Amino acid sequence: MSDTTIDTTIDTTNFINGYELVVGLEVHAELATKTKVFCSCPNMFGDEPNTNICPVCLGLPGSLPVLNHQVVELAIRLGLALNCSVHSSVFHRKNYFYPDMPKDYQVTQYDQPIDREGYLDLPSGKRIGIERAHLEEDTGKSTHIGGGGGRIHGSEYSLVDYNRAGIPLLEIVGKPDIRTSEEAKQYMAELQEILIATGVSDAKMEEGSMRCDANISVHKPGTEFGTRCEIKNLNSLRSLGKAIEYEARRQIILIEDGEKVRQETRHWSDVDSRTHTLRVKENADDYRYFLEPDLVPIVPGEVWIDAVRQAMPVLPAARRHLVADAINSSITDETVIVLVERGWDALFFACVAAGADPQRAATHLQHNVPPDGPTPTPATLTALTKLEVAGTITATQAKTVMADIVAAGGDADPAALAKARGFEAMDNSALVGAVDAAIAAQPDAWAKYISGEERAAGALVGAIMKSTKGQADGKAVSALLQQRRSEAS
Repeated sequence: MSDTTIDTTIDTTNFINGYELVVGLEVHAELATKTKVFCSCPNMFGDEPNTNICPVCLGLPGSLPVLNHQVVELAIRLGLALNCSVHSSVFHRKNYFYPDMPKDYQVTQYDQPIDREGYLDLPSGKRIGIERAHLEEDTGKSTHIGGGGGRIHGSEYSLVDYNRAGIPLLEIVGKPDIRTSEEAKQYMAELQEILIATGVSDAKMEEGSMRCDANISVHKPGTEFGTRCEIKNLNSLRSLGKAIEYEARRQIILIEDGEKVRQETRHWSDVDSRTHTLRVKENADDYRYFLEPDLVPIVPGEVWIDAVRQAMPVLPAARRHLVADAINSSITDETVIVLVERGWDALFFACVAAGADPQRAATHLQHNVPPDGPTPTPATLTALTKLEVAGTITATQAKTVMADIVAAGGDADPAALAKARGFEAMDNSALVGAVDAAIAAQPDAWAKYISGEERAAGALVGAIMKSTKGQADGKAVSALLQQRRSEAS
């Protein structure tokens, strides 16, 4: 059965429920070095094509590679971050014809990688094993002109840019421990945060400095794993999730129709949201690996490894635990995740140290500060939360003041901004009068509320906020409504 005859839009819910998905990810991360792995050409994105090249990265006769010291240090750093053991390692030549690789071989680590047997914990708590992380050089980039989908088939001609050839890569090979597309996306997102936090890579998927191949198979629980297919060209979390779901359905339909899944390399296309055959899967023998004769083994000593370990920053998982403890929440709380993802946990703790209410400070950062705009200074955000705690302004008014703070560049006096807007919290007697007036004006909503229909409180709260022009404190309003309900029952 050809790919074009497989209708994966049909309802395969029952098929999915009967099969288990097995996914292992291979992630390529370009390292954040100033120069390439074996030469002094700049490691830069977006420069004019074929300007960052030399005889070494072009593989010209007589040129010899020299290993970049920082490449090894970054590999050690990531290995420690992924709980791997760091080993002595050697380089091999992986031989294959590829138009993006001018030497017709790639220098890579084969059976003796630098980082081995680690793991990565997802925010959910699930542990994904790391088989290895090995060093290698990136290929160049081909651009296919004409035809459809930007692929070589059907194109009129191709252009090759060798600027990327020789840029240092770490290939992180995960174990087949992932069981859903959502877990795959969480794994990629967590790995991306680790790469950025450690300074190993900028991990910009949109620029290709972090790329992913997915090995996907399906099987009935209790049976051997099925035949896997490797999916290429996954350069976003969205594409990764969609490709996994499509490929799982494709394989299940083949099996249910009595056919076999062929081990192959496939290409994900965002154009038609399908995977397509690229080539039958190669074996290691096809690459004719042999030791790179121009490079000596890498033997990182314990003193070097310990120095890298001592210089490691606090990793995202540990930072989430710290924020969660500060706001008495869990590490899966959206507030915790957002603060760490945006790198605002340091700002949050500076505010807490200055006397800010932790929960209010965290809420403002999550909901009321744009991710791409100015952030409030610790002193400004602390002062704003103190106005709220004192009852000087309401939470609704504080949200407006925060918008003014951001508009002012993040450093402003919240009290002065609140005064300029005429904000002040209502005294208790005025608030009680507003609540009683709303109850009298909306007897139907009040009757539903005292009978236990909690949603009816929305109409009452809305009326109170409108009549007070937003000056009423929402929590105080809810408390008074509950008090009135208790008195009425």
